[in-house]
Amino acid sequence: MEIYQGKAAFGGIAIGKIIEFNPKEELVRRERINDPEQEMERVKNAMEQAKSQLADLYEKAQKEVGAANAAIFEVHQMMLEDDDYIDSIMNMVKSQSVNGEYAVSVTGDNFAEMFAAMDDSYMQARAADVKDISSRVVRILCGKEDTQSLSEAGILLADDLLPSETIQLDKEKVLAFVTRAGSANSHTAILARTMNIPAIVMAPAKNGLSGRMAIADGFQGKLIVDPDGETLGIYQGKQQEEGEKRRLLAELKGLPSITKNGRQVNLYANIGSVGDVGAALQNDAEGIGLFRSEFLYLQRQDFPTEEEQFQAYRQVVQTMAEKKVIIRTLDIGADKQADYFDLGKEENPALGYRAIRICLKQPDILKTQLRALFRAAAFGNLSVMYPMITSVEEVQKIQVIADEVAEELKAEQIPYKIPEQGIMIETPAAVMISDELAELVDFFSIGTNDLTQYTLAIDRQNANLEDFYNPHHKAILKMIQIVADNAHKAGKWVGICGELGADLELTETFVNMGIDELSVAPALVLKVRKQIRSI
Repeated sequence: MEIYQGKAAFGGIAIGKIIEFNPKEELVRRERINDPEQEMERVKNAMEQAKSQLADLYEKAQKEVGAANAAIFEVHQMMLEDDDYIDSIMNMVKSQSVNGEYAVSVTGDNFAEMFAAMDDSYMQARAADVKDISSRVVRILCGKEDTQSLSEAGILLADDLLPSETIQLDKEKVLAFVTRAGSANSHTAILARTMNIPAIVMAPAKNGLSGRMAIADGFQGKLIVDPDGETLGIYQGKQQEEGEKRRLLAELKGLPSITKNGRQVNLYANIGSVGDVGAALQNDAEGIGLFRSEFLYLQRQDFPTEEEQFQAYRQVVQTMAEKKVIIRTLDIGADKQADYFDLGKEENPALGYRAIRICLKQPDILKTQLRALFRAAAFGNLSVMYPMITSVEEVQKIQVIADEVAEELKAEQIPYKIPEQGIMIETPAAVMISDELAELVDFFSIGTNDLTQYTLAIDRQNANLEDFYNPHHKAILKMIQIVADNAHKAGKWVGICGELGADLELTETFVNMGIDELSVAPALVLKVRKQIRSI
């Protein structure tokens, strides 16, 4: 048994034979040509043909993975119109009298290296896009067909996969994608998530594995080759569990989360990173009710830039198309620490310097994030919510900062949109003044984890207090009702994004309270929908 540890790009279990997929790149030789003008015309014609192929790919992708994910092929068409890219190719042909294949190949490599060397992970992933379009033009110049096929179903193992290669493969024959290179932010990884196919990147698998039995664990990012009987049995059990989820999906996918008497409840998913969007789509979530933006801040040495944040937020809203995406502003502190924040040691960190308190004491952090969020809002249905609110004054300070951000972006002529803005109700203080808060915001989202902790005066991280921790406590349920009533009196909607939202024992209670939205872990969406539809 051999285990190759890579990085998970999309969860799922696949068991089958490995199919090594490494399309041979066209061998490009440098050749001297006699008529540079004619050669330049040949390159222009190849580029036009490439655009036509990409338009066809866009149509195919739009049907299979939706318009938001198909947009990459529109981007590829735009890249073929990039002046710097075109000028570099044409200048090489003209000044060096070289063949078009060589000029395109060298230019593509140079641009790909430039992107790969950038610090921004999103821009690094664009290296594959440049390589993709250059390879396409070279194939056309060489007179090669643009087709890819698999003779049988299996776990696809490749050095890397270009977006166009991914979308052209018969997804019924691809049990899983495993690449030795690539990144979780690549368009190929995004497409794999949208196609609901387990995907692993950066797996250091050796060559010559084709035909061998393997397990692709998309949850743990592991490729297990020639598994022993015990391991195979364990994973077959996991695969059966996944099969049950798929059965439930087939039964409930596309159906509204609506009670028998017609009460609609928006059923959204909680996610912790861009990589979780695929799981939300796979489980047919109607939107994202909580996108934890702190993943951009944790496990790094410095603050994420505005551009890094913008690219992440835009990617999420575009992937979700017109479905609502609610992004929570930075909620760091307490059990979530990053050294460069220099928060120091606190006696009671859960009651300390965290979340919105950090953002209001260090407004530049919030400003940078809001600039990224407002810019991303122009690309989809984005909403923003602020955590750990305890007073009207905090909301008013946030509004001043938000107005400043909007004015700055307007003055700089940067496209933006002011999104729907709400707050999290996580403290008893926020509950008691929720009537006043409702007049200032667009919606409430109740964070039941912290609300329970603060109401019952129990540290939810303390194992010794498990017997005292009761999320069904009457006080908690009464508070949720108070918040719902005050929101509705002000004409605002209210949701629940804490763990209690997935508690099937309380689903009917929440429906009767008038809760408008429940946001749960992606894997629980269908179970909650089934419960809602049974009420």
